[in-house]
Amino acid sequence: MKSADTAIKQLLDIMKTLRDPVSGCPWDQQQTFESIVPYTIEETYEVADAIARKDMRDIKDELGDLLFQVVFYGQLGAEQQAFTFNDIVRGVSDKLVRRHPHVFADSKAKNDLELSKQWDAIKAQERANAKKDSDESVLANLPSGLTPLLKAHKIQKQCAKVGFDWSTLEPVVGKVNEEIQEVLQEVQADNPNQEAIEEEVGDLLFSVVNLARHLNVNAESALIKANNKFEQRFRQVEITLKNHESSIQSAGLDEMEAAWQQVKS
Repeated sequence: MKSADTAIKQLLDIMKTLRDPVSGCPWDQQQTFESIVPYTIEETYEVADAIARKDMRDIKDELGDLLFQVVFYGQLGAEQQAFTFNDIVRGVSDKLVRRHPHVFADSKAKNDLELSKQWDAIKAQERANAKKDSDESVLANLPSGLTPLLKAHKIQKQCAKVGFDWSTLEPVVGKVNEEIQEVLQEVQADNPNQEAIEEEVGDLLFSVVNLARHLNVNAESALIKANNKFEQRFRQVEITLKNHESSIQSAGLDEMEAAWQQVKS
């Protein structure tokens, strides 16, 4: 079995060979930081999907694909003399030690709240040292590339840290019901306005993410699982209809609903 250092070196050498301007792979030679971003996002979701399916072999394989993306960025950085893969590793190692003084230094955080405050303070100091910006908002430095569900969660979490949040579940549920009613009001208006409907649906989704957050549920993960569950059930509906000498294309809604209920039970 190869050591971790040997395995990483082999992967780095493979990446360097793929990018060789003379003997490398034409596709890999053409790639840039910008061009491989979609693949990085895709690989991240494939990791999440494998985890949701609890398939350990796929989790291992997909994590390998995701690691390759980081190696790719490291090679691009080295070619531009900006940074190397080793710089990436050293950087994250230093950051983890710096952000965990309660583990690697003398600081002692007593609970999750103190840990969160300590973490935010350290990140704020890092930004100040780097002189990245002068934005002092609680919502400063939210990554622009987050998925909408994850960004909603991050926004709400940051606001909650300064007390802009409900302390009980009842008003959170009430807000979801309120937003549903506002969607229906727009839909049932004499002259429905599509932009207004879209805005209200957006508010509803934001409030549902807030409900998930209050229930300690990650909305993104929950939706991934819901998608997978629906897909599995719908495929079973297709099989059920076929077994009854019917098809999803020819069946009526009542027949499909009956098959759906059969699959659920």
